[in-house]
Amino acid sequence: MIQSGPGADLLGVEARKRSTANNPENGLSRILRLLLQELSLFYSRDVGGVRLLYDLLHSQWLQALLKVYGCLQEFREKKPVPVMHCAQQLSWEVVELLHESPNSLEIRELRQILQAPHYKALLSAHDTVAQEAFEPLLPPLPDSLPENEEATRTVCLVKNQQPLGATIKRHEITGDILVARVIHGGLVERSGLLYAGDKLVEVNGVSVAGLEPEQVIHILAKSCDTVVFKVVPACDPPVNSQKTFHVRAMAEYRPREDPAIPCADAGLPFRKGDVLQVVDQSDALWWQARKVSDPHACAGLIPSVHLLKRKQREFWWSQPYRPHTCLKPSISGFRRSLRLCRRKSHSGQLRASLRGMGTGGCCMAVGTLYEEVARYQRHAEDRHRLVVLVGPSGVGVNELRRQLIEFNPSRFQSAVPHTTRSPKSYEMNGREYHYVSKETFESLIYSHRMLECGEYKGHLYGTSVDAVHTVLDEGKICVLDLEPQDIQVARTSELKPYVIFIKPSNLSCMKQSRKNAKIITDYFVDMKFQDEDLQEMEESAQKMEAEFGQFFDHVIVNDNLQDACAQLLSTIERAQEEPQWVPVTWIS
Repeated sequence: MIQSGPGADLLGVEARKRSTANNPENGLSRILRLLLQELSLFYSRDVGGVRLLYDLLHSQWLQALLKVYGCLQEFREKKPVPVMHCAQQLSWEVVELLHESPNSLEIRELRQILQAPHYKALLSAHDTVAQEAFEPLLPPLPDSLPENEEATRTVCLVKNQQPLGATIKRHEITGDILVARVIHGGLVERSGLLYAGDKLVEVNGVSVAGLEPEQVIHILAKSCDTVVFKVVPACDPPVNSQKTFHVRAMAEYRPREDPAIPCADAGLPFRKGDVLQVVDQSDALWWQARKVSDPHACAGLIPSVHLLKRKQREFWWSQPYRPHTCLKPSISGFRRSLRLCRRKSHSGQLRASLRGMGTGGCCMAVGTLYEEVARYQRHAEDRHRLVVLVGPSGVGVNELRRQLIEFNPSRFQSAVPHTTRSPKSYEMNGREYHYVSKETFESLIYSHRMLECGEYKGHLYGTSVDAVHTVLDEGKICVLDLEPQDIQVARTSELKPYVIFIKPSNLSCMKQSRKNAKIITDYFVDMKFQDEDLQEMEESAQKMEAEFGQFFDHVIVNDNLQDACAQLLSTIERAQEEPQWVPVTWIS
């Protein structure tokens, strides 16, 4: 009686293992033989192409390859070493002896083999490998060592196109040259042979005693292929147990213009908006980081937050965002009456009051260089992210927003603004505006529920957070066009805005693309774009990027309205569906 089921299969496998344990054939051949035995049971029925598989595994060429593989495995286990280093010379001597021997058939065949070009090349390769010394040649230990001699280690590194990835310093008291830090991803870090705190004794056989770090760097620069260090190991090599985290650069950093950086060559330059992965904080003043756009690159030094707090050196990084800095207003190209009211003097007071009351911890302190960020993936059941369009007047922000909503009004919608003026005869509350009293409007301001606000002809206008929520609660994507000064107010975990900067093309392209376009001033008179209007638009865009570029999640150049609209649509879809970098406070 034959038992079936998983238990029988296991027993059968174990039995076959025991029966073949002492078989001299290699493991791969044994597995193939057992597989052929199993397939032979189903060969006659040809279940699932068994015949094709059986014939393939039983082919002569595969059997020959397995024999070659077995021989290689056998020699690999024996770890063969060359018996002699002059096999080619020995072959020549044998050929000379064969010329003097009786001319038999076997001798002629042997002489022909030894003189074949392939056999000569094989012997030449054998001798080259046999004579090669692959182990590093270390200097012999001296016969006698002083009792106070420190234990040293010799480290040999092969240089490549990348830097060594370590910085050195001079000890303030002893004058010793020490390894200050090991850069993540560099040659030294990958070798695992040098650590921060190791004392350099010699570099390429030259003693570094009494030398300055710059002189040691000069010795390293002259080395060609290899660098040999003689070091005294640190007592306790540092262990980096800190977790990595990510930050967004809120300002530009240029290490070569920073006189305080330990090594400018090891610095990591970055621009506003770059996302950095901080991989080491063991140095309280200088962190190690790499850009997420280049994850395999060697890390570089960046100033730590502690260093920024201890001493503000604003001359070596560009000015970060300042909440009360406003761009020069422009009268051309206002998008609607709400834009007009922001240009009036009272709007600045309202905005200052709004920021002065605070925005739930989202305001950026002056001089802040980093914002900690994390990956955010919106789930299908979550509300959509607010989409904020920003751009200089006349670039087409309002037109892009209008075309986007007209393209799919069931998916895209703008928030209905609030106003304190009375409705006109053709207007309806909640359609054109939410008509509220001045007291209600001011209450929204001081309770931080206004994203933007201003005064125009004695009336207050603004867009509230509640109006945005009304759109989002309907399952739609709310699209707003804001002034860059208002981005910070909208940057909350409540709305999670995705900011898109609409940028004009260069001046020559704008002259061509806008030669028939018209602008509307606050007097609602159609006028063509003049050269000064285009110049002002270009300058305004440059100022916006310089002041607020760190908040832009994406940039679209509006060179062609239809192309820009298509880019806008695809960008918004990616913002809603794909992971994005957002402030860590939004998801913590």
